[in-house]
Amino acid sequence: MGLGGMQIKPIGMDRVFAAIMVLLAGLAASPAEAGFRSPESLIRNVYGYYGHGASDYSKGLPRDPDTARRFFDQGLRAAWSAPRDAPYDFLVQSPTWQLGPVSISILRRQYDRTYVAVAFDNHGRAVTLNFIVVNGPDGWLISDVESPHDSLRMFLVQFRH
Repeated sequence: MGLGGMQIKPIGMDRVFAAIMVLLAGLAASPAEAGFRSPESLIRNVYGYYGHGASDYSKGLPRDPDTARRFFDQGLRAAWSAPRDAPYDFLVQSPTWQLGPVSISILRRQYDRTYVAVAFDNHGRAVTLNFIVVNGPDGWLISDVESPHDSLRMFLVQFRH
């Protein structure tokens, strides 16, 4: 008998284990919904969609809201997933791609922003972009991308329907 005549039943270890697993799954799921652990990881994951392997990973970065939430900050998400008639994919600076190795280097860290230089060849033509990425509670996200002539934000506004 327990306190005040109440009977105390031992809790099964399987229930304790299940409760802990549910709690850990909930905590682990939050960062996975958006953002990445490092600027380099973010960029590598972007260009993982521009390969020649599985069809899901060779069509460019998807324009759906889930992808926008994983890769872009709040201010760029709606613009990324909005319909548009863009003449080329800004992230590879061409309507088609055959990318060489992607070089990633940190240019500058400034408060919660990091400026990342990205260079690669697309069909033998050198491409350089500067990603501005921000570190928020959910991890690293793209705030903007700058080419020598334009920015992703301006490009998306210019070619939206």
